[in-house]
Amino acid sequence: MYKVSYDRLIEITSQILEGFGYPPDRAAITAETLVEADARGVPSHGVARLEFYKSNIDSGFAVPDADPEVLFETPLSLTVDGHKGVGPYVSLFCVKRCMEKVKQSGAAFAAVRKSNHFGMAGLWAERFAKEGFIGIALTNTIRAGIPTFGRERMLGTNPICVAIPGDGDDMFMVDIATSTVSRGKVEVYDRRGKKMPEGWGVGSDGHITTDPSEIVKLMRPGNPFGGLLYLGGEGEILGGHKGYGLALLVELLCVGLSLGDLSRDALTVKDATVCHFFGAIDLKLFGDVAAIKNKVSEILEAMRKSAKAEGQERIYIPGEKETENRAKSLREGIQLDDATLNLLNKYAAELGVEPLA
Repeated sequence: MYKVSYDRLIEITSQILEGFGYPPDRAAITAETLVEADARGVPSHGVARLEFYKSNIDSGFAVPDADPEVLFETPLSLTVDGHKGVGPYVSLFCVKRCMEKVKQSGAAFAAVRKSNHFGMAGLWAERFAKEGFIGIALTNTIRAGIPTFGRERMLGTNPICVAIPGDGDDMFMVDIATSTVSRGKVEVYDRRGKKMPEGWGVGSDGHITTDPSEIVKLMRPGNPFGGLLYLGGEGEILGGHKGYGLALLVELLCVGLSLGDLSRDALTVKDATVCHFFGAIDLKLFGDVAAIKNKVSEILEAMRKSAKAEGQERIYIPGEKETENRAKSLREGIQLDDATLNLLNKYAAELGVEPLA
């Protein structure tokens, strides 16, 4: 493993993105999004994604200098066409507009079509929560998961993120793929030569596989069969139908409201791209804000202090591990695996950028 400072990783990632053709402002927000993921211990959404971003440009799915367009708007909502633009830039545009609206109307929502990968959903919901609002961020993705009792990939990993502020810096933030695991995490296992746990995915024959390279190959255009399972796994015995239902809910909010493209079609034809949904809700709609934040923290603290299972020392609140990882990364540097380091230095050499030591 290799360690690099937060600022240095931002610098080289921005320079590489500009080399890909990103305007400086879009390179900056995208680099921040990717590096934040690595800093928080989520390498599936980190700088290793540069390879995927480059392939989207080369394939015509992403247009780095495209501007988002508001198609429909009310005092508390907007529908946006990203015109195949940079996912983090389109998302930042929507979050800023929603932030303006929630301060005036008490709630704000944005449905987005024809965007691209926007990074960790939590980074967008967190922006609302840090301003004292409930934050929501959803997205569909390239086809990855199989409906319960099906064998064709129809939906994406379709993550759900909700962030709720408590007292001070206290915050609840659940940021989860509706599949048992994100596609990016499977790619991490593949890069590191590790076997997947049983229950993450099935091959094209519909049987469980622990080979991440098999899943990675299945995700490529062509064969629509086999892929990831949804929360609860195969069938209904452990609740796989519930995970599938959540994935479909995300699809309907992102794609249905924006009139965008299904996960089944995303990144498979030139005009089929990714859809998002953002929401912000003011705590004032429910009474005394300070009292609500206090109650949120009271509930979180009750979870932390509840009885631990034998051999366990701590119960985490969703989002705490990532927050603590980020603080450690800022102090000690961000860890990159050899494959990611080699990828960055390969692009640096190609683009005339100073490589990492």
